[in-house]
Amino acid sequence: MTKPQPIRAPLDVPAKGRSTYLENFQSITFDTWRLMLFAGDQKVEHLNDDFSGPGIHPDDGDPEHLFRIASKARIGVFATQLGMIAAYGEDYPNIPYLVKLNGKTNHIPTEQRDPISTAWYTVDDVASFAKHSGLSIHGVGYMLYPGSEYEHEMLREAAQVIRQAHVHGLVAVLWVDPRGKNVKDERNPHLIAGACGLAASIGSDFVKVNAPQADEDSSAALLKEAVLAAGRTRVICAGGPARDAGALLREVHEQIYRGGVSGTATGRNIHERALPDAIRMCNAISAVTFDNADIKTAVAIYQGRRA
Repeated sequence: MTKPQPIRAPLDVPAKGRSTYLENFQSITFDTWRLMLFAGDQKVEHLNDDFSGPGIHPDDGDPEHLFRIASKARIGVFATQLGMIAAYGEDYPNIPYLVKLNGKTNHIPTEQRDPISTAWYTVDDVASFAKHSGLSIHGVGYMLYPGSEYEHEMLREAAQVIRQAHVHGLVAVLWVDPRGKNVKDERNPHLIAGACGLAASIGSDFVKVNAPQADEDSSAALLKEAVLAAGRTRVICAGGPARDAGALLREVHEQIYRGGVSGTATGRNIHERALPDAIRMCNAISAVTFDNADIKTAVAIYQGRRA
C-alpha cells in the first residue's frame, strides 16, 4: 500500500503541538501510516486468564515479561496502563509507550450489566508523567463500548480524551467493541463498520476493532466496509486468542493487503510465548506491517531463519 498523502496533523492539534504530533505519529508508524501495537493491557481486561494456564509460557506470569519483549522487539508502540509504566519504565526507557487510560475486568458479564469503562487518569496526568519521567510516551488509548446503555458517558469522555491528546501532540487510539444486551452480533460487518465511523466522528487517529465475521466467514474482504467508513481514521485489528504462528501471520497479511486495514493490535499471540519466540513474533508482524513482507518471509522471521 502506498501512502495516500503525506502525514499531517488534524486541525485540532494546535500549531505549537504539530511538530510533536507528527514526530509521535511518524515514530510509531515508521512513517508508513501503519501501526503495530503490542497490547499489554489485558491484566486488567482479562485478569490473569491470559497469563497463566495451559499453553502459556511460565514467564508470562511476571508482568516484566511484557517489558522485556517490548524493549527487545521491533514494535510500533507498547500499550499498557500508567501504573505498569511507572513501575517498570525506569528500567526500560527505550520502549515507545502508549498509555491506556481506562479499563474494566471481565468479572461482570453483559447479561448482568451493560459494560462501562471510564478513565482512571486524565491526558494532563499522562503529559505530566511523560515530562518528569523522560519516557517516550507517544499516545493514549481509550476503550469504548457502543451499544452499551452507558455509551453516552463513554462517548463524551472518549471525545475529550482525543481532544486533549491532540492538544498535547499525542496520538489517540480508540479500542471500540460494540457490546451490550441489545447487541446481538458483536462481529457483524455492518456494525463493525459503524464502530469505525463512530471513531472517525470523534477524531481518533486509529481505531482498534475485532475483525468482522459473517456466517463463520472472517475473510479479510469483510473489512473493506469498515475501512471505508473510518475515512482518515486508520483501522487496526485485534489479534485475538493465541493460535498457530503461521495462521496468525497469514491473517495479519490478509487483513492489511486484502482488507485494507492499517495494522494490528496483538497481545496474547505475543506475550503468551517464551521471550525469544515473542520477540520473533513481534518482528514478523512488524515486517508484514511496515516492510510489506510476504507470508513466507514473515514465517521465516518467526522461525528464526531470517533476520
